[in-house]
Amino acid sequence: MSKNKINIAVIGATGFTGLDLVYLLSNHSKVRISYLCATKSVGKKISFFDKRIKKKMPTISSIKNINWKKVDIVFLSLPNGEAQKIILKIYSKFKNLRFIDLSADFRIKNIKTYKKNYKIKHHAPKLLKKSLYAISELVKKSIKNYRIIANPGCYPTSIQIPLIPLINKKLIETKSITIDSKSGYSGAGKSFAKKFTHKNLLNSTFAYAINNHRHIVEIDQELKKYTKKKINFTFNPHLLPTFRGILSSIYVKLKTGVSIHKVQKELKSFYKKDQFIKVLKINSAIGSGNVLNTNNCEISICATREKKKIVIFSAIDNLVKGASGQAIQNMNLLCNYPTNFGLK
Repeated sequence: MSKNKINIAVIGATGFTGLDLVYLLSNHSKVRISYLCATKSVGKKISFFDKRIKKKMPTISSIKNINWKKVDIVFLSLPNGEAQKIILKIYSKFKNLRFIDLSADFRIKNIKTYKKNYKIKHHAPKLLKKSLYAISELVKKSIKNYRIIANPGCYPTSIQIPLIPLINKKLIETKSITIDSKSGYSGAGKSFAKKFTHKNLLNSTFAYAINNHRHIVEIDQELKKYTKKKINFTFNPHLLPTFRGILSSIYVKLKTGVSIHKVQKELKSFYKKDQFIKVLKINSAIGSGNVLNTNNCEISICATREKKKIVIFSAIDNLVKGASGQAIQNMNLLCNYPTNFGLK
């Protein structure tokens, strides 16, 4: 990699996540955006799609135009099934490359589960073992041992950040966890938003993928890494009539002898060196407004009418901490940059 700036290619630059990624990278002092690719937008300027991007950028081009020898890190923000094909073709040939994939292609480690969940055959099963699922605060230095980084999904990020430390320390019961997540409609992607641009989407709350959302297997896979106990949870997502932001409400039962104060203390201790994780005072009001356009995750632990049950609220921006911001945070870890470079 260049001693001064690293050379970046963004493939899938014009989707909701891709545009946020380009915007954030354009303000990162240690990167040079060398290529922007989007199949249906070749020849156009990226500023046509996002007026926030003021700096001079390369014209959108085809992947065929990329000189891989002059690229250090490739960000892939593509529909599921596409990133694996690209990485498979060039992984062995260009050992200088590192990949940060924002799709699900390298998140799910069991290829049968992947196929069942996404209705797509996995074409690069051998590369799964060479990839790392990376919530930045949980992987830290180990990320440097991998060339393929699987960037987590938005809902799983908001859920795992508060739950994993508590499961790992055996502070909560894992037999019956209820998760209710609400997201801005950008979380469902541009194609979904185009289908539902009528007044109902913009004026109502919409429950979708009830009991079979694609992120369920991802959440299940990752939570199981931190306990030998059986994990049982119910997860249902909703779309809100707002563009971005996620608020997850997580209902859990405390283990015998564990108090709400102990839960808060554990989370504050676990994330004390992580500037993007904000553990609020107990019973704090919380919403997505404070985290919009930031890489922050705010957590509020609240009592319920039942002494042994609590609700944990977790708020992130689905396009930043839930996607592009975490991707850049992972890039910073790969390159030994401070984790906050290019982020806020």
